[in-house]
Amino acid sequence: MTGSNGRRIIIIGGGASGVLLAYQLLQQPTRNLRVTLIEQRPDIGRGIAYHTGNPDHLLNVRVANMSALPDQPDHFWRWLTSHDREAPLCPDPYCFVPRRIYGDYIASLLEQRTSEPADVERLSIVRGTCVDIHASETGVTAVLDDGQSLVGDTVVLATGHDMRASRAGYADPWAPPSAAPIDADAAVLLLGTGLTMVDYVLSLLRDGHRGPIIAMSRRGLLAKAHRRVDAQRIDEADVPFGAGIAALLRWLRGHIERNAADGGDWRSVIDGLRPYTQRLWHELPQASKRRFLEHARAWWDVHRHRMAPEVEARVTQAMYAGQLTLMAAKVISIASNDSGSLINYRRRGDTRIRNMQVGAVVDCTGIVKDPHATPNPAVRRLFERGLARVDPLCIGIETASDCALIERDGTISRRLFAVGPLTRATFWEIIAIPDIRNQCAALATLLASTGNEGQLEPHRQLVRI
Repeated sequence: MTGSNGRRIIIIGGGASGVLLAYQLLQQPTRNLRVTLIEQRPDIGRGIAYHTGNPDHLLNVRVANMSALPDQPDHFWRWLTSHDREAPLCPDPYCFVPRRIYGDYIASLLEQRTSEPADVERLSIVRGTCVDIHASETGVTAVLDDGQSLVGDTVVLATGHDMRASRAGYADPWAPPSAAPIDADAAVLLLGTGLTMVDYVLSLLRDGHRGPIIAMSRRGLLAKAHRRVDAQRIDEADVPFGAGIAALLRWLRGHIERNAADGGDWRSVIDGLRPYTQRLWHELPQASKRRFLEHARAWWDVHRHRMAPEVEARVTQAMYAGQLTLMAAKVISIASNDSGSLINYRRRGDTRIRNMQVGAVVDCTGIVKDPHATPNPAVRRLFERGLARVDPLCIGIETASDCALIERDGTISRRLFAVGPLTRATFWEIIAIPDIRNQCAALATLLASTGNEGQLEPHRQLVRI
């Protein structure tokens, strides 16, 4: 398959993960890599996270930590300050900027590369949806929805989160409320209390919504906010790798309590643990992983994935004003009527079934929970052919530590790979740019070292978790 034109790598998905990988591949010392990036949206580099045009939707990671390049930690900050603006968006690298600005930054990575004559022939951007993938000993083929077939040596899935399709009668959480449309005076029920819910609350407020907003989830937990604190330095030798989840959480709580007694902030400890979270997950016993997902995941998420202080202020103001209510409850049934929907629900810890009338329901629970239910046609075909399988915990595609797909029979693929959120079963902490950028840099180095036949050796060196 590999010829004089070089090895051909097809990346399916042109959001942040796909762009970061393409950029890193083009940065490799070898000049015989050819990269094809397939994206169904009009814009490259935005995906779900960065396509929003709402200026109130801010990054939930400070600018200082959002460089796309692991070897240049201040790259995003320098890009931000180099753009002439009448009023600077950021006074310093510890601020949070609109996500649409970050989308511009990600897109600029490939704009820069495609402006260089040497890279024009090395990168192709194809608009379309990949609906099927074929793999053999001689190469791979990606089939698009228009019937076009792209042939290469390696395919990398970089499709990000599988987003739940909007159900009939529900407003789309990724569209502005005006698209529903939602009556400005009606009560709105938001299913879920995570960061997607926060985004939709900000959209409602920006559109001038006056009615009550009820956000409901099983525990009713709200994401914490960032503070200006630095990550605590935690010695790797002190981390209890391989311990069960109960012992690990005791260690973490003890560390937080000791830090607080010295006047520190819990955020410092959580952030200090970040370099070790992937290894902790990898070495966590399977039974402990299951217990974590069932009982501790929600607690971890609200402390680990925080919102910008400015967003916290808006949400807190809406709560104090009585417009926004958080509720720990479970929906029993939803019945449409002329006024919207009648909701039957049960509060956490209560056996009584209550009801409320709302004008609109928005499902903000986010991603598809069961990978078998993916709406991605190419991934479904991989499952059907046995070229990919879901992990035992049913949270993602199963991959090796070098991002290679694991086939139904346990074989590690030599031509099919994945990056980003698709690989959370192996890496867990792989949804934020600081983690994805490292993964893409490591995979690009690995792919650049493939043999003459365009496929990785069966016993290649694995990327360290």
